[in-house]
Amino acid sequence: MLPILAAVFVLILIVFVFYFFMSRFKGGFYGGFGKRSGNREAIFKTASKRLVQNPNDPEALYSIAGYYFEEGSWDKAMKTYDTLSGILTTRPEPGIDSFEVYLRHGLAAQKLDLIDQAYKSFHIARGYRQDNFEVNFNIGAIEFERKNYEKAVQLLQQARIQDPDNPAALRILGHALFRMKKPKDAMNFIRKAIDLAPDDKESLYTLAECYHEAGQTEQALRIFNHLRPDPVMGPNACLISGIIHLETRLYDAAAADFEIGLRHQNVKVDILTELRYRLALTYIKLNEIGKAIPLLRLIQTENSSYKDVNVLLSKYQELNANRNLHTFLMASSADFIALCRRIVLSYFPKAKVKITNISVNKNEWADILAEVDTPRWSDLIMFRFIRTQGSVGELVIRDFHSHLKEVKAGKGICVSVGSFTEEARRYTEARLIDLIEKERLQAILNALDSRSAAVSKK
Repeated sequence: MLPILAAVFVLILIVFVFYFFMSRFKGGFYGGFGKRSGNREAIFKTASKRLVQNPNDPEALYSIAGYYFEEGSWDKAMKTYDTLSGILTTRPEPGIDSFEVYLRHGLAAQKLDLIDQAYKSFHIARGYRQDNFEVNFNIGAIEFERKNYEKAVQLLQQARIQDPDNPAALRILGHALFRMKKPKDAMNFIRKAIDLAPDDKESLYTLAECYHEAGQTEQALRIFNHLRPDPVMGPNACLISGIIHLETRLYDAAAADFEIGLRHQNVKVDILTELRYRLALTYIKLNEIGKAIPLLRLIQTENSSYKDVNVLLSKYQELNANRNLHTFLMASSADFIALCRRIVLSYFPKAKVKITNISVNKNEWADILAEVDTPRWSDLIMFRFIRTQGSVGELVIRDFHSHLKEVKAGKGICVSVGSFTEEARRYTEARLIDLIEKERLQAILNALDSRSAAVSKK
């Protein structure tokens, strides 16, 4: 038995020694010194001694660079790989993986935020292996950050061949497709990325944007509403949700969205300003000008050239101060007609006025026909009240004149908060039509208030 045991022991010893030397000279993660797990410090010391004798020793540099890379010493790793890559450009070195050198040089540079150097190294590495996930993914990610979305998509699609379910690749690919105005393609990848990383709120927000762009408004609003309380994505979600509600004339819902957005802390300045602006527009739509004006003033103080804030302030501060003018332009149709009736009944002093007909054209204007009897004359007069602050053109006046002839009115009076074009004025020169613009209308409205005050005192 003893001779047999001795022979087995010798055989085992020979196999052990053989594998030891094979691992020593085969090369590996630390270059020519082999892996030798658990002996990294010794490898580092040995390589360091060799560098003292020869600073350009490729195997020693390879081992040192690998050590620094594993330790996360990105600056030292990058410098060492940089020296080694300089040697490899002149001659290849047996036992050194050039692909790995450039890949890790790029990764270290990326960790140090040296993106241009990383990009260059990744491209050199790709020259050795075009089918490597890390290379294609990282170049694709850089192209995405540089807004080269088509290149990013091509590279990320290649990366997915090696790792189809990688969450980061799916995520960036979906975001790139969205920015290429391909929301339906984008949402497929983003949904997969969210399934693999459910806490990715930015991708969830982009998915909602995809639904919105694709016309799937209900799905978009469901996600935006879910994100409204989120401290990071909440303000943006509130803004887009509010805009959707504003565009669909759901003004109360829009106001709620914008108000929630403004309650967030540390909102980006551009989002904060837009939330205030949109909320002011919504308050105007809700006929709550008193709430809109302070928001517009705040925007004007911080950014006096923001959109049409100055125009809106000029317009609505005046409306807020003049109740009748506000009613004329912005009140409900019933309140507008009631105001117009008051104007007609008081337009001719000491006259008996009987209103015989009222017609409304959508919310653009109202025509009121009245029998007017004064001590000197009697006639059928038609009034047209136009609810606009813009310029009224000849076509509207021609339409009014045709209406006058239809009802056989003796005279027409056309009232507008805005002004009349030169063509409209010329058209009325030979016709019995009076044009009343903003200044005179304001005097009429002020007179109504004076009469109301006098009646109240009595």
